[in-house]
Amino acid sequence: MKIQERAGAGAGRSAAPAGPAVGDRLPTPPRERKPALAALAVLLILVGALGATMLVLQAGDRIEVVKITEPIPAGQPVTDSNTTSVMVAEDPGIHYVEWSQLDALKKLKAVSAIPAGVVAVGEMFGDEAKVPSGKALVGMSLKEGQYPAGLESGDVVAAYRVGGTSRSGSDDDAGTGGSAGGGSDSLLVEQARVDFVQAGKSDDIVSSANKPVTLLVDSAEAAVLTQAASNGEVALVLVPGN
Repeated sequence: MKIQERAGAGAGRSAAPAGPAVGDRLPTPPRERKPALAALAVLLILVGALGATMLVLQAGDRIEVVKITEPIPAGQPVTDSNTTSVMVAEDPGIHYVEWSQLDALKKLKAVSAIPAGVVAVGEMFGDEAKVPSGKALVGMSLKEGQYPAGLESGDVVAAYRVGGTSRSGSDDDAGTGGSAGGGSDSLLVEQARVDFVQAGKSDDIVSSANKPVTLLVDSAEAAVLTQAASNGEVALVLVPGN
């Protein structure tokens, strides 16, 4: 009887193994730390902050300078009509002409032709223009009809003598046909570059007003061109090369 009771009591027990006690957890592997990645992230944050600070500082170090709005021929000064102001980042290595110095700049002349759209720097100006070696600047005052319409600085022209008079009546009677400058309607300069020409405002007001023009020519051609210009006997013609 005792054996049967023990067998009956054991039959009521589960054959499954006993589970872990309530509250027990399986062990987890330790987390792997990456100090190099963390340091890199901090470094990137610092670099970004430094870059933003530099941009702000550079934006604050700006100065108002002179900008050329119209071409200025060699030997000509700046004016209120061919300049404007513009803000640029200050750079000690560039000799900007500050806007507050415009009045002083007007007393100087362009040492060479200055194109429109550039910022003025000190090296562009001086007491007089620098004429290239072997060249000469010849000024003249031309009437309407002695120059082509729309003449501008930088144009290439030919200069002709027009309306020349003979040296004397006796020379003509003798059949010499000589003239004070070497003949009427003759070619004086085959190619000359217009260094300066006055804007066309005077033509709009008085059509007969003379137009000041300065030509850059070879030194050997300067004398005869100057003589003809002083007598009002020069006409300009646009030629290929513009």
